[in-house]
Amino acid sequence: MCMALIVQKFGGSSVKDAERINNVADIVTSTYKEGNDVVVVVSAQGDTTDDFIAKAEEINEHPSKREMDMLLSAGEQISASLLAMAIERMGYPVVSLLGWQAGFDTTSDYGNARIKKVDVSRIKKELDKRRIVVVTGFQGVNKYGDMTTLGRGGSDTSAVAIAATMHADLCQIFTDVDGVYTADPRKIPGAIKLSSISYDEMLELATLGAQVLHNRSVEMAKKYNIELEVLSSLTRRKGTIVKEESNVEKMLISGVAKDDNIARISIIGVPDKPGLAFKIFSRLASKGINVDIILQSIGRNGTKDISFTVEKDKMDETIQLLHENEERWGASNIVSDDNVTKVSIVGAGMESHPGVAAEMFEALFSRSVNIQMISTSEIKISVLLNKADGDRAVEAIHEKFFETN
Repeated sequence: MCMALIVQKFGGSSVKDAERINNVADIVTSTYKEGNDVVVVVSAQGDTTDDFIAKAEEINEHPSKREMDMLLSAGEQISASLLAMAIERMGYPVVSLLGWQAGFDTTSDYGNARIKKVDVSRIKKELDKRRIVVVTGFQGVNKYGDMTTLGRGGSDTSAVAIAATMHADLCQIFTDVDGVYTADPRKIPGAIKLSSISYDEMLELATLGAQVLHNRSVEMAKKYNIELEVLSSLTRRKGTIVKEESNVEKMLISGVAKDDNIARISIIGVPDKPGLAFKIFSRLASKGINVDIILQSIGRNGTKDISFTVEKDKMDETIQLLHENEERWGASNIVSDDNVTKVSIVGAGMESHPGVAAEMFEALFSRSVNIQMISTSEIKISVLLNKADGDRAVEAIHEKFFETN
């Protein structure tokens, strides 16, 4: 009788070359030898996805999203087959499956598809034969039989979806860092590794720029109460547990994140009258444009300014849409700036501790960092800054909340 069902996901850096693939094979087979059923989800090797995008641009600067999904899904297929070969060479029973073979049924939003359901019957059949099952992450199939991809970081979501559907005992996410830190340890030497973090805090950090986990994977883990462990495939040290509640650290904030994939857009001189903001933002929403920080000025001389942020790759589309409606909304001008960054602090402890924002702003003031916009919630504070100030701001804030104390 098997001890447990364990889902293990390995990112691109973990399978980037033959040496790393053999290392992953050793981790997987060690887990299998302990008597566990093991399902492995893999990403494309190293920079394969970026290389594929570059190849596509050599052929067609504006390829269809459908054909891009056909191309990009090949990266995970390579990783899965190579890992299966490595496990096979070690003498263990193994089979690799593409997303559609593993039962991933998705929407038809090419490039950013959502998982509708996962039919794990094929995976169960293979596990019943005591095989290690290696699944391509990041991909599935839509109702037309076309390959689809789940967006950047989608392999995390693939792994959690399998874990949720099969009621796995543990879902391990192996990366090139050995857990979740209070800041990026590659840039902040004083960053502290957390032994645990709540779903809500991890979701905020993932959404705000921390690149440890895909935000949709955290949403799914929270919904189905799947305990995640974030750890390194290289050091094999104990990682960070992501779960419902985390009282272990007892920290005021759990982390500082920076997001450079952002642009600020301002609609200048619109009439100061009810309903206009609704018209603007409902129009953007109808085109699938997500808006983050919003700042509206106090009306003067019958007009006001509305500023907001969007993802950088949505900036041109947003500006075009606004210009198309500029006269109808009565705007005098539309300006944009993608030379900005968003720096955020996240922590459940902020709810019961007044003065956190003041401390954050003091840290920024100490480094002469100017704040353009501010957004707050119960467990986060985000500020929009000049991009050149981003790293300095993270250092100052981290020092204020962690290193000084």
